[in-house]
Amino acid sequence: MTKEHANWSPYDNNGGTCVAIAGADYCVVAADTRMSSGYNILTRDYSKITQLADKCAMASSGFQADVRALQKHLEARHLIYQHQHNKQMSTPAMAQLLSNTLYYKRFFPYYAFNVLGGLDGEGKGCVFTYDAVGSYERVGYSSQGSGSTLIMPFLDNQLKSPSPLLLPAKDAVTPLSESEALDLVKTCFASATERDIYTGDKLEIVVLNAKGTRREYMELRKD
Repeated sequence: MTKEHANWSPYDNNGGTCVAIAGADYCVVAADTRMSSGYNILTRDYSKITQLADKCAMASSGFQADVRALQKHLEARHLIYQHQHNKQMSTPAMAQLLSNTLYYKRFFPYYAFNVLGGLDGEGKGCVFTYDAVGSYERVGYSSQGSGSTLIMPFLDNQLKSPSPLLLPAKDAVTPLSESEALDLVKTCFASATERDIYTGDKLEIVVLNAKGTRREYMELRKD
């Protein structure tokens, strides 16, 4: 009699899509609120965005149990930092902390695909994009998750960044105004929702600028 092995995995992919766009003095971080497993929708109202500091937000897709564990770990590390330094962590510092945290778990990774957005020390928008084991890059825009293969070509077409090989190096911020970036993000999700069954229900947008943070919502298709 052949021995049968249970086809069990500690991971699941709960789907969803995240986008971030950095501008000259703002950053837009957006994600849909659908959480799925296979062909089942578990909830239509789950926020994938967490605000880690006043000027820094992270959107995550992948396995939401790992995402939540990662968020709690970063929140705890940020609290320790605030007690030790009497100030909040900057966005580039948070980006490095996230990279180190993911890399530390590389042999049993957090199954989370993150985009980190916010304002840097000069007040410019910045976006950092990650793989599951901590490799990261500062970019002008990025997308992660189940709809990223649909959204990234569109963003590349609309916002193509200058090559990092060009000297002198150019800023990775996009030339759009804040309202234009918001419209672009809404267009991205409206089109991705048409083709990706794991993206939909509602769009949550976090806008970070010198005035602070605000949230906007837009309904997406529910089927």
